[in-house]
Amino acid sequence: MAKTANLYARIEPDIKEQAEEILDALGVPVSNAINMFYKQIILQRGIPFEVKLPAVPVPDMSVLTKEQLKSEIEKGFADVDAGRVTPAAEVFADLRREYRS
Repeated sequence: MAKTANLYARIEPDIKEQAEEILDALGVPVSNAINMFYKQIILQRGIPFEVKLPAVPVPDMSVLTKEQLKSEIEKGFADVDAGRVTPAAEVFADLRREYRS
């Protein structure tokens, strides 16, 4: 077995839980995901994704009025009605194929 090093990090419990649920669905152990992230940092010689503010601010649902929340939900339903969706099973299947290749 290769040598390993321990990594200790503090992370918000909700973020940790959500990420671990996704990794579990993908069949990827957390330690492997962290190792992949570190390898990408090395390959990219930096963080392997853009770190910037979104062009359109993401609404903070906790501060929306009832009307604003209803509007956001209606946008989601409009996307579904217009077919601008991808089934979760298809997304995860694509991720699994990319991970295995």
